[in-house]
Formats: sequence, structure tokens, C-alpha cells
Amino acid sequence: MLNLDHKDNALLEAVDGRTMLAGSNRMEILLFSLGTSETFGINVFKVREVSKTPFITKAPNMPNGVEGLISLRGNVIPVLSLAKILGVARPGAGLGGSMMVTEYSKRTLGFLVEEVDRIIRVEWDKVRTPDNVASGVNGYITAITELADGKLVSILDVETILANTFGEAIVGNIAPISGGHEVNVFFVDDSAVARRKITEVLDKLGVRHKHAQNGMEAWTRLEGMASHAQQMGRHVAEEIDLIMVDAEMPEMDGYVLTRNIKNDSRFEGIPVVMHSSLSSDANRAMGKRVGVDSYVAKFDADVLAETLRPLLQRARAV
Repeated sequence: MLNLDHKDNALLEAVDGRTMLAGSNRMEILLFSLGTSETFGINVFKVREVSKTPFITKAPNMPNGVEGLISLRGNVIPVLSLAKILGVARPGAGLGGSMMVTEYSKRTLGFLVEEVDRIIRVEWDKVRTPDNVASGVNGYITAITELADGKLVSILDVETILANTFGEAIVGNIAPISGGHEVNVFFVDDSAVARRKITEVLDKLGVRHKHAQNGMEAWTRLEGMASHAQQMGRHVAEEIDLIMVDAEMPEMDGYVLTRNIKNDSRFEGIPVVMHSSLSSDANRAMGKRVGVDSYVAKFDADVLAETLRPLLQRARAV
């Protein structure tokens, strides 16, 4: 078994006792295959360990693509076949030789793959949002990057995989904010599922909102709003009451985006909330380092709403 907390130190930077690249606008991707010619990747910080495919206990009434359950150090976790979920499983093919144990939004899962390759480091500005992601395998891809040999790597959208397998999180009753129609939120997230759920929460809070799909797009639009407000002799805080950012995004990660916002005096007084599936203490600590006002793990609609509520009410009171 390979424990990914003990990778080659030459590939890692230590922050608060853990390996972190966040804030440097770089990420590490674990490459793997699903028995096709394509190469796939997943952010290393979502992966706890890699092992050979273990014995999996079948269970009744499992969603399509869920092979069964395993016991891992006293915890029972579901195991998913990524090839089946992405629709690329070959007829008669086995489960694959390797299992990645992932931790995502405080949830532990096993992902079966054909073979795990290696870990690479890439700059976020070399990670692009893919075109034409409406259906098929592309519907599960959140970003694309290119290896030195020209081979493309498709980075998986784990949020979409989980939503399509287990169902989307339900957004229940959320009380609207008094005067919410005057409140403006700008948020950015590269996952279509996440954007949809965030929109549901903001709609129930009764606030107005705009969004971007990656960090660079968000920063470009925010700079444009700030410049326009400046030309009009206004403060951009009159147009934006709160900014919400994802942590890992194509072209610019949420840590660099937050640092840009906090280092630009035009955005002074506008709170920044980081909303991320990377929910470890180390990620929260990095969020604090770059200046986020609050850090919320995906996806609990009530927790998100109750985190935003006082910040938005305070903004309206100013």
C-alpha cells in the first residue's frame, strides 16, 4: 500500500506539518488509467492512499457503478468503479488492479482504476477548462492539462461523479435574509454541480448573485468591476457584498485568487469565503494565511447558508 502522505520530499512543500502546494498556484495530480488509451488525473490532496484492489463485499441495492463495500481500519466505505461510472468499461473486464482511497468533503470512498501511474506537478495556469463537456466522459471532466510528451490528462470532477452516483445534496428550507434583494454575491466554482447547489442556497437566501467558472475568469471580472466602480467614483463594495471562491480551479486556484483580492485595496472590506471539498485542517490553515474570512467544507447547504448570513447582514449594516 502506498500512503500518499509520504511521497518523495523533492516533489512536496511542507506547510503546517503537511504537504501542500496550495497558494503557489500549483497542484499535484495523481495519474491513472481506466483500461483505455486516455490518461486521467485527480488532485493528490483528495487521495489518502493507493492499494491493490481488495476483496469487495457485494451489497444489495447499490447505485450503478458502486461495486460494494470494504472495511478500512474500522470504517465501512463504498467502492466505485470509475470505468463503469464514466461508461468506458470494456465488456468482460475485471474491476481493475488498483484502488484509490479518497477523502472528499469529509466523505471517504474507494475508486477502482486499471492502474495508477505517477504523480506530476503542474501550474494551475496550464490547467484549462475543457470545451464541450455536456455528455459522456466529458461530463465528468472538470479540467484538462498537457504532459511534456503532449499527452492530455483529463482531471475528474468528483462532485459530478458523486452527485450522479448517490444523488445531489438536498437544499432544504433556508430563511431569506432581510433586504436580501439588495445584497450582491459573486462566486466562482469550476464544477457545474457545485454552481447549481450554490445558486439554490443563494436563491433561498433571497440575494442577487453572479458567478465565474474558474479563478482567472473570476479575477478578470472582479478587476473589471473594480475599475468600472473607480471610474464612476464609487467603491466596488457598493456592487459586491461578498465573494465566495472554490479552492482548486483551472487557470488560477482559490488561494491565489483570494490573495489577489486581499492585496488589492479596491476590495477592502469585502469578505471572502472559501467553499471547498478540500476540508482538512491544513487547507483551512492555508485559507487563513491568504486572508479568507471563513472556510466552509462542501457541501452542506445549512452550514453554507448560516456562514454567509451574518457576513451578508453585516455588509448591509455598513
